[in-house]
Amino acid sequence: MRSQRNVKIVATLGPASSDYEMIRALFEAGANVFRLNMSHGTQDEQRARHSIIRQVEREAGRPIAILADLQGPKLRCGVFAADSHDLETGAKFRFDLDDAPGDATRVQLPHPEIFAALEPGATLLVNDGKIKLGVDKCGDDFADCSVIAGGTISDRKGVNVPDVVLPLAALSAKDRSDLEFACELGVDWLALSFVQRAADVQEARELAKGRAAVLSKIEKPAAVKAFDEILSVSDGIMVARGDLGVELPVSSVPPIQKRLVRKCRAAAKPVIVATQMLESMIESPVPTRAEVSDVATAIYEGADAVMLSAESAAGDFPIEAVQTMHAVALEVESDPNYREIIESARRVNRSTVADGIVASAREIAETTEIKAICCFTQSGTTASLVARERPRVPIIAMTPLDNVARRLCLTWGTDCVVTEEFSRFKMAVIAAARAARAMGHASATDQIVLTAGVPFNVQGTTNIIRVAPCAEHLILSTDLE
Repeated sequence: MRSQRNVKIVATLGPASSDYEMIRALFEAGANVFRLNMSHGTQDEQRARHSIIRQVEREAGRPIAILADLQGPKLRCGVFAADSHDLETGAKFRFDLDDAPGDATRVQLPHPEIFAALEPGATLLVNDGKIKLGVDKCGDDFADCSVIAGGTISDRKGVNVPDVVLPLAALSAKDRSDLEFACELGVDWLALSFVQRAADVQEARELAKGRAAVLSKIEKPAAVKAFDEILSVSDGIMVARGDLGVELPVSSVPPIQKRLVRKCRAAAKPVIVATQMLESMIESPVPTRAEVSDVATAIYEGADAVMLSAESAAGDFPIEAVQTMHAVALEVESDPNYREIIESARRVNRSTVADGIVASAREIAETTEIKAICCFTQSGTTASLVARERPRVPIIAMTPLDNVARRLCLTWGTDCVVTEEFSRFKMAVIAAARAARAMGHASATDQIVLTAGVPFNVQGTTNIIRVAPCAEHLILSTDLE
């Protein structure tokens, strides 16, 4: 089945999208990746969703990626004697470790790690930034604050600390349990929350042991500052704009998004733009014009994927939300300005043989009548390098490994085919020609470009580029071996 667009769509599953009929409908509407949000639902519920996705995959005959999104540590205040209290701007308020119910002057903050990291002048944000406090004085078990922006505070509201790197691991005990559960289940990607430093990612990678690729969520100022180091040890990135917009000025988020997307593309690693992309479609069948523009901007920037969260997990119109993203993608990618913008952001990278081969494949495809680039890959790296080039023709990734094909479902412009292992180049070319024809990318009279490595079935050996016909009798008559 031929993909009609380059950007991929990630759809979160939840109460509104847990049965077979809905998951199948979301896939048919255009979802390439399904996200299991480990913050909500039980492991048994996630196991059931995983089983349904794999059933849809078998029936469709196309790889589908599954991403398990780990919750990360949640920082919340304690409870109050009354239901809630209004904090007036200019008032004084204390956080401490005392578990006595709070009032209008204080409440418990059961996280000694925060007090250990705080300094006078630091900022505390409560309830998604609706309340802002400045730290006047602090110690090992308290923080005396002034209310900079007032609001209503109530039980267990979230607390953000944007100014400091907290001495907290990105993986809580729950996350470690969920990580092992997800890897045993057979998910393709793990999304890691609360990333502050590269060491957080390394810890998750060690626990995953190669069973799933690790994607780092960039949602904290510390992660933005350490982004290059985090990117170097991550398999992919999610620009999680919700928390970024809480802990940073909202005006800074768009340029950060653009910068991170470009860095991911240069590194040939997939990047998802996420959070509130079609938020109004939780309750409305039609998005706002601003939301459509937001989705379009991410696509123009060259993001590998755009993501739906509550829109598909708990909203009233999950199918319509996917259809809307699909329609916006088709419109953007057919715009002549799209190619100009994408190609102007292309960076020359010729540090390895594989870099030169994929760049040459793209140039050959774009200067002749080539219909597709077919790349044989063991790890997915070659396909990712081809996608970095953002070619004008389709990319067909050929691999004998199910998990590699599934992971590549997150990569821009890539159609994935699970094939047998080949020992002869001629048979590989025949398989590529058949795939190109079956997907509708080429006919028997067309040509394709192939990249591969000899010896076959060995990672890191991309060393061949070949222009080949799609007609099998012409392939058989060549001297390919």
